[in-house]
Amino acid sequence: MSSPQTGPESQAKAEGTMPEQTTVPEQAAAPAEQKQWAMAPAQPTGAMSGWLAFAGSLIAMIGIFNIIGGITALFRPTYYLVGTAQLLVFDFAAWGWFWLALGVVQVVAGAGCLYGQMWARMTGIALAALSAIAHLAFLAAFPLWSLLVIALSVLVIYGLMVPPRGAAA
Repeated sequence: MSSPQTGPESQAKAEGTMPEQTTVPEQAAAPAEQKQWAMAPAQPTGAMSGWLAFAGSLIAMIGIFNIIGGITALFRPTYYLVGTAQLLVFDFAAWGWFWLALGVVQVVAGAGCLYGQMWARMTGIALAALSAIAHLAFLAAFPLWSLLVIALSVLVIYGLMVPPRGAAA
């Protein structure tokens, strides 16, 4: 296969398949003409938006944190600051299963967002909103962490709602 720098003639000469040509003295003294090889430009690819990559990785990370929080609520309910009676709704076992299920679905949606899937964007927005609302209910048990996850969920929602690069409004 020839390359743009060498061209087919020089490759054929190297392989010995091209017949020798004699040059006329006038042609030998003239500078060699440079051949231009036409190359088609690469087709534009749908590059992923930076916000979509950020939001996809962030929702997957929040999902992993929710999985850890769910496992903690299931196996070590005394880890949290308040007793079961002081939670807004449910007990720690119910919250553990909720966080575990939500976290797994968030990780799947985050992976889908990183692959640019539209279903994952819509699911991620809904899951981030659900996570923020659920952390409001869990605020008494883990206040600082819940506020942080609420703020990260708002960032995820924004990142997933930003139109992709090159979209017409």
